Amino acid sequence: MKYSKLSLAKEAIAHKGFVKKIPDIFRMMNMWRKGMYPVKAIDLILPLIGLLYVISPIDIIPDFIIVAGVLDDLAVLSLAIPKLIREVDKFLLWEAEQKYSTNGGKIIDAEIV
Repeated sequence: MKYSKLSLAKEAIAHKGFVKKIPDIFRMMNMWRKGMYPVKAIDLILPLIGLLYVISPIDIIPDFIIVAGVLDDLAVLSLAIPKLIREVDKFLLWEAEQKYSTNGGKIIDAEIV
C-alpha cells in the first residue's frame, strides 16, 4: 500500500479536529502578530514549521526510501499537530477570558469545543 505525503497529512490532521480549528489558528496568528495575544514566538512558529516541513517536497529522509521517508513525516506530524492544538486551546481560553472578563476576573472553568 503506497501512501502519499498529502494523504498522510490529511489522515493525521483529520482525527484531532484540526480542520475545525484552522480559522482559530489564523485568528491566533493574526492577534499574536498584532501584539494582542501574549505568547512566546517559539510556541507558535515551531508547530507551523513542522507542518510546512511535511507539506514541502524537501525532506531529511527522501520519500523514495519507502518506510523511512514516510516515518519522518509522521514523526513530525505527531509532534507538530498536538502542540499546535494545545496552543489553539490556550488561545481560545485566553480569548474567552478577554471577552467575558469584567474588572480583571478570570474564567475558572471552560469547555473548549
